[in-house]
Parts: sequence; structure tokens; C-alpha cells
Amino acid sequence: MKKALLLIVILSISIISTACINNLAVQELNTKAKTFMDNGDIENAISRLKSSVDLDPTIFESHYNLAVAYTRAENYSDAIESYKKAIELKPDFADSYYSLAVCEENLAGDIKSGEISVNEDGTLKKLLESELEEIQALKQENKFKISKESETKIAELLEDSVKNFKTYVEMNPTGDDVEDANNEINSIEEKLKDYSVVAE
Repeated sequence: MKKALLLIVILSISIISTACINNLAVQELNTKAKTFMDNGDIENAISRLKSSVDLDPTIFESHYNLAVAYTRAENYSDAIESYKKAIELKPDFADSYYSLAVCEENLAGDIKSGEISVNEDGTLKKLLESELEEIQALKQENKFKISKESETKIAELLEDSVKNFKTYVEMNPTGDDVEDANNEINSIEEKLKDYSVVAE
């Protein structure tokens, strides 16, 4: 079960207006993606936004909107990459850091719950339904244990999440979400204590 924070973020994250984009093809793709998102068709929105990024990878709005679409699809790994690209293009947009932090925390939660595994090379793998059933059975028998690679990845994600929440608070000290961000920082720092051996 996803945290209530994710639901708040999804409701508050919005597609950024693309009216200022000079490339008409990119603007049209972003506009179509917004329509798909508004209608709940995240898959088609992602497809349009990926095409938009392919056409012109220098447009912040396309990367940010793609990240929002991935967030709504609960594809946190791809959302994280898209938020990072958006931040590269426009490092002064505070909401990117908040959204990135939420996705990092939720991806860490998915790894901890066993929904996603971390391979020895550090790559992520979403588990198949049959694999998830095996994990549920192991959990019921108290035999489920995540790998060292997973523990290391969780610690990295949580550390990055704290850093990004702090960046958001520094950039937007009077924002409506500052108290939530500070609460998350405290909560995540508590969780990180479980991974202090891994992080050293």
C-alpha cells in the first residue's frame, strides 16, 4: 500500500503548461499528453511525452511532465530519471525536488516490500505476479529477507530523498508543503538508522 503522501503529491502535481514551447510538434505532443492524463490514460500520455522528449530533449516541461506521468503510473524508477533530467534543465524549480524525493522514498518502499528486486549489478527488476506470490508466502512464514544489494539501494534512495526534501525546503521556505517535507525528512532519517551498517 502506497503512502498517503504519494496520493497528496499526485493530486498536487500538475502537468506544466507548454504554451511557451516554441517547437509546435513538441507543444502538440505535450498538449495531447495532458488530455490523456486528464482522462486517466497514463499509458498514452507517457507515449506522447516520450515522443516529445525524443523530438527535443532540451525542453524542461517535457521531462517534468513525463516524470509526473511516470509518478502517476507508480513507475518510480523512470520517474526518478525524468525528474533528474528536468532538474538538470531547470535546477531552480523547487517542485521537481519534492516530487523526486517522494518517488525515491516510494521506490525504496517497493524494494523493501519485495515488489522490486535489485540485481547484483544494481539494476532494478519488477517482479512477476508468480514471484510476488512466492514472496507473500515467505512473508507469512516470516522467511522473507531482502538482499544486501537491496538494502544498499534502499539506503541510497532514502539518503537522496532526504537531500532532495531539504533542497525543496531551502528553495521554498514558505511553501505550503514545507511542514510535510520536514516531517518526511525526520521520518526518513529514522528509517535510515536501520540501514546505517549498509551505508558505511
